[in-house]
Amino acid sequence: MGLAVAAVSGLAAGDFERWNMWDRESYVFYETLKNGTHVTVRAARADDGPKIRRAFVNLEPQTMYTRFFGYKPEITDQELKRVTEADFLYDVALVATIGTGDEEVVIGGASYSAAHTQSPPSTAEIAFTVEEDCQNLGIAGVLLRHIIGIARQNKLTQLTAEILAANAPMLTVVRRCGLKAETRSTAGVVHVTLDLAG
Repeated sequence: MGLAVAAVSGLAAGDFERWNMWDRESYVFYETLKNGTHVTVRAARADDGPKIRRAFVNLEPQTMYTRFFGYKPEITDQELKRVTEADFLYDVALVATIGTGDEEVVIGGASYSAAHTQSPPSTAEIAFTVEEDCQNLGIAGVLLRHIIGIARQNKLTQLTAEILAANAPMLTVVRRCGLKAETRSTAGVVHVTLDLAG
């Protein structure tokens, strides 16, 4: 499969139906953020380990807490392997980057993970991280559209997420994604289920 590139801003989930895009080696899109910044959204690759580690250690404690519900001193080798070796069916990992080549910097990421007991998978849990200086520019919304598109291509029926009730920006992204969402709250955590048929 050749390189699949869409040089567009605000790609809608339905646009993914035109391509078979779940091959992680060919998954590359260019997007434009609210402030005009051009970013690349692509599948995480095997050689992204150092870039992802660098992005992780540069996260502010509050961003780390909203993502992991606690503080993590480092990303483990196992966690990194799950990102860089995602199979694009049960596990999908995307990065948002600026710059190219040696100057490329990871500024955000999104993933979904489905239980391998499902065959084929039908439900997956999603997660997002955006570097502090790049928050509120629409990166999470862009990444969610891509995750939705890939999930639909892979015939998933639901996406789930656990979001801190205090994380209003992420809750807003979910509400505005265009899918029917069911929510319930427990001990400060909002459990979200997104219906991919919606």
